[in-house]
Amino acid sequence: MKRILIYLLSALVVGLTGCVENKEQELTLSSPTIYKISNLKASSFTADWNNIVNAQSYELNLATDENFTNLVAPYESVSTKEDFYHFEELENGQTFYVRVKASLKEKSSEFSSAKSITTLPADGVEPDTPLKDVATTFRVGMATIVDRLNGTHDEIYKREYNQITAEWEMKMNIMYPEEGRYDFTLADQLVEYAQNNGMEIHGHSLIWHAATPSWVENYSGTDEEFSDMVEDYIKTTVSRYKGKIISWDVVNEAIDDAGGNYRNTVFLERMGEDYIKKCFEWAREADPDCLLFYNDYNLCWDRTKLDGVITKIVDNFQENNVPLDGVGFQMHIGYNGPSKTIIAEHTKLITDKGILMHFSELDVKINPDNDLSVPTEEREFAQKDKVREVVEVYNAIPESSKFALTIWGLKDDESWIPSVQGHEDWPLLYDKDFTIKKAHTGFLEGLQE
Repeated sequence: MKRILIYLLSALVVGLTGCVENKEQELTLSSPTIYKISNLKASSFTADWNNIVNAQSYELNLATDENFTNLVAPYESVSTKEDFYHFEELENGQTFYVRVKASLKEKSSEFSSAKSITTLPADGVEPDTPLKDVATTFRVGMATIVDRLNGTHDEIYKREYNQITAEWEMKMNIMYPEEGRYDFTLADQLVEYAQNNGMEIHGHSLIWHAATPSWVENYSGTDEEFSDMVEDYIKTTVSRYKGKIISWDVVNEAIDDAGGNYRNTVFLERMGEDYIKKCFEWAREADPDCLLFYNDYNLCWDRTKLDGVITKIVDNFQENNVPLDGVGFQMHIGYNGPSKTIIAEHTKLITDKGILMHFSELDVKINPDNDLSVPTEEREFAQKDKVREVVEVYNAIPESSKFALTIWGLKDDESWIPSVQGHEDWPLLYDKDFTIKKAHTGFLEGLQE
């Protein structure tokens, strides 16, 4: 009896082993995709790829040519069980190519497509590749004011960007400061600068509760007269720049943060909920070819607010044939959130509507909790990674929905964030001395194919 049991157990083990071996023979391995290059320095970088089901390990090659004939020692063939690998002791300022394949015992997948990386010339010296030269499928914008259209600002603007946005000089309190008197002096200068330098200009913004002149807030006429005044303002402004300004944020921040309802403003009080619709219709009448956007903050992570925008503006407008070409996500975010997944999910809710997406006011805080007195390398790398994620999300949207990715200010000491936040921060792509930061490199990395 004992011998029979031993025989049966042995047969079972052999059978199970054969089943496992047959199953392994049947398994197929997909090729990995290298989706991120990070921690880029003068002599090192990290490559990340997607985890492959059934893979036990991964093999990588590093070369100085895309055909992998000139392999780099000691990385001719390296193995790891992780889904990332850190290369170090590399030549400064050299372009490398890396590829990876998945392995299961003797079985291997095909190699991934090669990813190219150029190490920095020296640590602390970021590449100065112009952003507009790499972003070939959408505009790269910069928010500015008239006083910064000269000197080093001017040099960088012309090198890096192909679109500018008026940070505050195309708002109602500037362009219509007194009843019956328009003042387009600053707006005209911005438009002239853009035209002289082959840039497009995005108008920001016709109606915004926080830039409403006091005479409008305290308007003494009837509601009908108030509506006529707003119509005259929008048509006068948009028609003045017809053929010169390619797009406008017609209404800015009209949905509140509590439940996605209409924000209580003088425009809502005097004109009712249809005021947004009317503003867009008036803008379209003034310039049939201008792109018209609704713009707001927190839309990349606040689902309740985004749902309010979709329901009250996007869906409402599309159902009632009200002109709306796109939506702007302001993208005032932090190094620690929102996640790339959330940004992508919220972006898709807009692009699925078949309209344009504008990442309209990008900056990335690295000191939201006021725990830094100076920037740290760790936070600068985190900021770089977040910028890269934002650009990757935008670059992946359908071509038909791409418009522009605009950065809200050139250098850290010009950002609006410290004054509002109440403490120091460094949220932009250049430091106060016009030195390119890691965040700028993150933008470039986000455009890697």
